[in-house]
Amino acid sequence: MLWHELTIHTTEEAVEMISNFLHEAGAGGVSIEESGTLNKKRHTPHGEWFGDVPFNDIPEGHAVIKGYFSEEVNLEEIRNEISPRVEELSEFGIDTGDVRYEIKTVNEEDWATAWKQYFKPIRVSERLTIKPTWEEYTPESADERIIELDPGMAFGTGAHPTTSLCLRTLDSVIQGGEEVIDVGTGSGILSIGAVHLGASKVLALDLDPVAVLSAKDNTRLNGMEDRITIKESDLLTVITEGSGLENLGVRLPVKVVVANILAEVILLFVDDVYAALQSGGIYIASGIYKNKFDVVEQALTSSGFEIADVYREDDWVAFVARKR
Repeated sequence: MLWHELTIHTTEEAVEMISNFLHEAGAGGVSIEESGTLNKKRHTPHGEWFGDVPFNDIPEGHAVIKGYFSEEVNLEEIRNEISPRVEELSEFGIDTGDVRYEIKTVNEEDWATAWKQYFKPIRVSERLTIKPTWEEYTPESADERIIELDPGMAFGTGAHPTTSLCLRTLDSVIQGGEEVIDVGTGSGILSIGAVHLGASKVLALDLDPVAVLSAKDNTRLNGMEDRITIKESDLLTVITEGSGLENLGVRLPVKVVVANILAEVILLFVDDVYAALQSGGIYIASGIYKNKFDVVEQALTSSGFEIADVYREDDWVAFVARKR
């Protein structure tokens, strides 16, 4: 089968927003390739991730995003739809760099599985290792917990700093027995990680039906269907209609809410998170680029949160905020 490939050259800072634009435009798949430099220190139990040499020639801080559309789609129209949305990102303080677009037609075999060669087992925290389903891996200790993952077309492999940052933050927060809400679950990776760390129940939410299907598949892969409930919903709906919704899997309010989303989205529902949490409950907010640190911090404190901790990786930030 042939597919149209729309390539967008941009920055790592703009990756998640532009990837979302491609999904909303109807992409059948999205691939992301970031800088191949190893100035970013990421490690696996077997040494540095991807070896000691760059595996691409993308300049540091830049990224190449590819969206795949069926043959019937007019790709020029798709580009014309996405281009102004990309330009508008500067109004939100997101640097997209010198954006370039490329269009070509490719065979499905050339892209559907090629990215898998770069997705290897990744030790992301003291207790958590992410293992793609097609890779062999032997745990190094009895305490190591393995997240089996096939992300498909949903976000979240653990390779991106925001996801690994969030998992490490969860590792420091979850003590055991907590009920958790995962907002914008994507592949379900944070929900699965939370259960491995000791959470008793997790409600995973996403507005993207593709993500919901992916999260359900990965939940089954990890044998956690009885502890993770996945809904196509937003947090506000769950809060306002919570008493009327059955089978949420958790009892509101909960002990922990985690959201690995863009800062611009996080700012929209800070009060909703506050309402969903018990007194003393913890909100982990990640996916925040460094230039949004102040505005997110202010929004959290204005809503009544106390900043308990801040974690950083590369240019990304995760807040640990406690409900007073």
